[in-house]
Amino acid sequence: MKYAVTILLSFVFSLGRAQDSFSKKLSDAAVELTSHKVQYDPTYFSIPYPNGDVPSDKGVCTDVIIRAYRKLGIDLQKEVHEDMSKNFSLYPNHWGLKKTDRNIDHRRVPNLMVYFSRYGTVKKKSLNPKDYSAGDVVAWDLGGGTTHIGILIEKRSSDGIRPLVVHNIGRGQEISDCLFDYKIIGHYSYPK
Repeated sequence: MKYAVTILLSFVFSLGRAQDSFSKKLSDAAVELTSHKVQYDPTYFSIPYPNGDVPSDKGVCTDVIIRAYRKLGIDLQKEVHEDMSKNFSLYPNHWGLKKTDRNIDHRRVPNLMVYFSRYGTVKKKSLNPKDYSAGDVVAWDLGGGTTHIGILIEKRSSDGIRPLVVHNIGRGQEISDCLFDYKIIGHYSYPK
């Protein structure tokens, strides 16, 4: 019995270390994106599938998420499209679509929130900075029906309290101290 408990604890510890390593890599990938000049551009683009992307000098908040995960070998365009194709009714229908659109579905914050809720870990939404870690994905309500999303990184606010955010809120891909500036509506770790 003692041997089985030791093996189980070792396995759980290994999983935690693997997640920590992935989170650091995601944080680093997000930070690297900020070195690329990107103009905020919400234009609908026809893009290749899978692994399609809008022009590299254009993008919105979701493109930060998509590009960071893609650097780690995860194609959210493909993953979201496949899940939506099988489970269309589980995703929001704010846009009046009758079927999936692999050019845009993964570029919508509410769709990413559903996907991360289904396949990642839904984490606590709070105003306590200790509940947030590098590599977490956070979604906000900016008001007026506008949603936003970003990736938390290892760097912290000037007072050392809050993780900083890589996002694109209109000024290109940037690092900001804005975790608690807007109403948090989603907090995820993906993959599990």
